[in-house]
Amino acid sequence: MESFKIKKICCIGAGYVGGPTMAVIAEKCPHLKVTVVDINEERIDEWNSSDLENMPIFEPGLKEIISKVRGKNLFFSTQIAKEIKESDMVFISVNTPTKTEGFGAGYAIDLKWVESSARQVAKYAQGHTIVVEKSTLPVKTAEVIKEILLNSIKNKNCKDYDKTFSILSNPEFLAEGTAIQNLQNPDRVLIGGEDQESINYLKEIYMNWVKSTKILTTNLWSSELSKLTANAFLAQRISSINSISAICEVTGAEVGEVSKAVGFDSRIGSEFLSAGPGFGGSCFKKDILNLVYLAKFYRLNEIADYWEQVIKLNNWQNRRISQLIVEKLFGTVSLKKIVILGFSFKANTNDTRESPAISIVNDLLENGAEIKIHDPKVKSKQIMKDLNLSFNTKEKRKEFGSWDYVSDVYKALENADAAVIVTEWPEYKKLDWLKISEIMRNPAWLFDTRSITEPSAIKETSINYWSVGNGSLE
Repeated sequence: MESFKIKKICCIGAGYVGGPTMAVIAEKCPHLKVTVVDINEERIDEWNSSDLENMPIFEPGLKEIISKVRGKNLFFSTQIAKEIKESDMVFISVNTPTKTEGFGAGYAIDLKWVESSARQVAKYAQGHTIVVEKSTLPVKTAEVIKEILLNSIKNKNCKDYDKTFSILSNPEFLAEGTAIQNLQNPDRVLIGGEDQESINYLKEIYMNWVKSTKILTTNLWSSELSKLTANAFLAQRISSINSISAICEVTGAEVGEVSKAVGFDSRIGSEFLSAGPGFGGSCFKKDILNLVYLAKFYRLNEIADYWEQVIKLNNWQNRRISQLIVEKLFGTVSLKKIVILGFSFKANTNDTRESPAISIVNDLLENGAEIKIHDPKVKSKQIMKDLNLSFNTKEKRKEFGSWDYVSDVYKALENADAAVIVTEWPEYKKLDWLKISEIMRNPAWLFDTRSITEPSAIKETSINYWSVGNGSLE
């Protein structure tokens, strides 16, 4: 590969990982042409829209980068074959959902989009191509990609006999809401592979802005397992502090004080020790379930049980909040107006995947509540998709409650019986609860699952107050 040089990069998948990652690479490497491809024409059109507020993904700082590099050395396209053919390096950054049916349903990752991407690379690539796993994948997925790519060049009589491939694993460690910051100043960059020369090519790209001491190299399998392990450990911390929050509520302790005291221990640290409604997002639950599946596959049943308990506790936290709301509202929410403040799984993102709001809203709807939903960035169409409802089915299921999206928080709270803060958006910290107490229906409740409101501000109102890990105000 003496004459080989990285000039053009193609990323298959224009989602939450592919879009921001390629935007930062394009910004930091102006000498490279970077193209993000996807079969979803609507998504590509949104990425190409002149209205930067209409991009499919909201991340602080992303809009500014896109405005600088799009059309210069960053492009978004549906011409997958063309871009693969012209590229020296191809990132696979497609959706990897948990299987819903068949063997491993509910635990194993569905690799159909990864396999499809690998087959496209095998078909259209020319010359030498470095293929980089970027999606969150189970251990040994690189072996699948490798087999597909190598089988495509076994037939030396075919016209593409000059094709060669190298496979690398380069998992993302992004926290949505701070993804651009994570990309520009990462804790570490992990590259797994067997071909040292290809590892160096990818390393050289990152070294345009990342110190070499932060770039770690491993074998393929260690790289893949490191991603699953990192997310499992983070999710475990959230479930752990949420378990303590329930104990705080019945003993009179305050979870914020406990968390602060524990976090001062240098062996533990303070990160991911904020109690809440449970973890969400695309990776935590999926990666733990995949770890459980892997352990069961190798008959490590005690390990599988251990990690599965993290998921069970998270689901329990969702459900206990729903039950507590019903309990506080005299045992029924039927025909009562409840306002949900925040639908994304965390602040500063419009991602709703596995958001605690979904299960909480569905629980309340099943109990007959009339729900009003507000979120600064999540659109009504996405909420409808997540709740698996449509206006037609809503009419047919009259025994259930109803929901509407409301863009004005104060209007949503008029005559409401309760407000539930599910996402820690900064604007919810600034709400005028004295004003709100005058427009809600008494007795009114505020359920703060993120503990972002000041109890002293609520004490000045007639609103009843509950926050996670602290219980109700006396």
